[in-house]
Amino acid sequence: MFARVLGHERQKNLLQRAVASSRLPHAYLFEGPEGIGKRLIALALTKMLFCANGNSCSECPACRKIDHHNHPDLHQINADGSSIKIEQIRALQKELSYRPLEAPYKVCLIDGAEKMNLAAANALLKTLEEPRAQTLLILLTPTPDAVLPTIRSRCQRLPFSRIPKEKLQEVLVEQLKIDDTQSHVLATLSEGSFKKALGKDRELYLQRRRDLLKNLAALSPGSVIPLLDLAQKLAEEKDLLFEILEIIQAFYRDLLLLKHGSPLEELVNVDMLETLEHVSRKEDVSSLLGKLSALMTSRRHLERNVNRQLAMEVLLMRLVA
Repeated sequence: MFARVLGHERQKNLLQRAVASSRLPHAYLFEGPEGIGKRLIALALTKMLFCANGNSCSECPACRKIDHHNHPDLHQINADGSSIKIEQIRALQKELSYRPLEAPYKVCLIDGAEKMNLAAANALLKTLEEPRAQTLLILLTPTPDAVLPTIRSRCQRLPFSRIPKEKLQEVLVEQLKIDDTQSHVLATLSEGSFKKALGKDRELYLQRRRDLLKNLAALSPGSVIPLLDLAQKLAEEKDLLFEILEIIQAFYRDLLLLKHGSPLEELVNVDMLETLEHVSRKEDVSSLLGKLSALMTSRRHLERNVNRQLAMEVLLMRLVA
């Protein structure tokens, strides 16, 4: 029933047993990193409950409506802007006050449960404290500690882990028709996130990464104009800046591994060995640790919404020192 979802065998088995024994809780909290399949599992579980053939066939009217996001008994809530607001929860509560129209259950997916503002969270708490029959709430979050403890305690928590790199590599080779080196880079940088590996980050990880790291490696303490130009280009990458910092961090981590004589298969940038060896000759362990620390500091500053251009200039100055 979950055959189309990669990995998470333990979680699939637990959910299948719960459905088979008619012992579903009134609420689940699916917790784990972004992009690893939590939402796909939640939708597959909904199909199990709604499917006319009882096997998530993807062919019956109920399954097709779920696929097209227009089933009247499936309600999905996402952040409205930066948060999930109380009006959204009140609208959900009104929907849940009615009996299911077509399916045995009403199911609600709250994606990004950590984004509920306090009023919304307190409103949802009332629903969790007084659950209605024939309803199932599934809360999804990458950061369960950001969800109210009182909400966490009223949900059955189901943790999800990252997809193993080797498994992700196999799928990437098969689906994207890429070679082993590219799949290694993509699987490692995406950190077990199928969404990142197949989404907007793919071009960054496979194509743009090499140019970025070569430009970075070419900088020197005296190359002020190229440094400022690169800082400006990085600052303009508002939506991808954290991913770019991860790429740079992986590069310096590779250098550190080289210094310690680690096997090449432990490196991320296995397709840039010549560049790594060239830069490695100019660094020592102490300088590399300092540069990794600078990257962590830069990330913290960006999370506090400092000036991106200034943050990138300071970071690059520390990286070429």
